[in-house]
Amino acid sequence: MTDLHRYVAYSIPAASIVLMLWTIWSLIRNRPPHDWFWSLLGGLQVILVLQALVGIVLFVVGRRPDAEGLRQWLHYTYGGVFPLLLLVYAHRAAKSERFRQIPWVPFGIASLFIFGLTFQAIRTGLGIQL
Repeated sequence: MTDLHRYVAYSIPAASIVLMLWTIWSLIRNRPPHDWFWSLLGGLQVILVLQALVGIVLFVVGRRPDAEGLRQWLHYTYGGVFPLLLLVYAHRAAKSERFRQIPWVPFGIASLFIFGLTFQAIRTGLGIQL
């Protein structure tokens, strides 16, 4: 299950950067993104939830990341808590009056941060320090 967690982890930053670039491209073109944007976003959300559930299972059975102390907890917050909270916030923002005409923009902004957070989660989980 650890290998599954690792392989799925790499797909999250990849999908996030694609969503962010897609948002920029849509803004440059001044057109809404294709329906596939929303499909990719839905897939990213499902993968994030599944990744968090697999992480919880691994935590319960004692398979912890290589990081120690605070860095171990940063892995959990960077990889699960913050990205999921960002998606909740993006959903709320997309429904607001400010983004009524461009509801994909909050998801593009959130994707930028999700990319950075999950990339950092991978680094802390593998015990990589800079």
